[in-house]
Amino acid sequence: MARTRVLVLMALLGLAAVAFLVLGLDSNEADPVSMQAEAPPQEVEITDYQGVALGSIEDFRENSIRGVQEIDPATYRLVVDGLVSQSASFTLDELATFDRAEKLVTLHCVEGWSVQALWEGIRLGDLLDQVSPAEEANTVIFHASDGYTTSLSLITVHTRNLIIADRINDITLPAELGYPFQLVAEDKWGYKWIRWLTRIELSDDPEYQGFWESRGFNNIGDTDGPIMDGFLERE
Repeated sequence: MARTRVLVLMALLGLAAVAFLVLGLDSNEADPVSMQAEAPPQEVEITDYQGVALGSIEDFRENSIRGVQEIDPATYRLVVDGLVSQSASFTLDELATFDRAEKLVTLHCVEGWSVQALWEGIRLGDLLDQVSPAEEANTVIFHASDGYTTSLSLITVHTRNLIIADRINDITLPAELGYPFQLVAEDKWGYKWIRWLTRIELSDDPEYQGFWESRGFNNIGDTDGPIMDGFLERE
């Protein structure tokens, strides 16, 4: 009888091993339920802020000059240089130590669409304080990873307390919208809202023309002002 019980037990163990193979499981693997419980929560985009309805990230249209850019967070650097006392290059970890600010701002595109969103990020003024702009600096030129550029006056940056955003509607800024940073150029047309920001340059050239400005778009870019200064032929 003892031999029979041993044989039955071995048979049951064999069936259990077969079941693990059929199901593609390994006795050393973690319980799937436990794995699910330990997974980080997914970010959820909010739809309103203090009673104000927000647009969605799905409302933005893809109109970049070279397609969506994929930035590696491990190697990313934001360079701040030009007419400054000392240039600086910030990693994402270093940028995460700056004070945060959030703003409810609407982006108005010259194509005729608009999206109101809650933007969160770093004050440009705080970044500039790290490099001490020279007295003759009057213009901020912004550079993106795809070669896009645009500019704003230094006065505009300070008086409007502009920010560069790494979050929108309480979620991380998606690659389509400029991860890791998009300039929130409030009260400016969408072509001033540069995405995939990699460099901020201080200049004394108020006539600097960025990508679209050099093609006839108004250099100031106020939403209550003109869009075009006269279209120029593309190269």
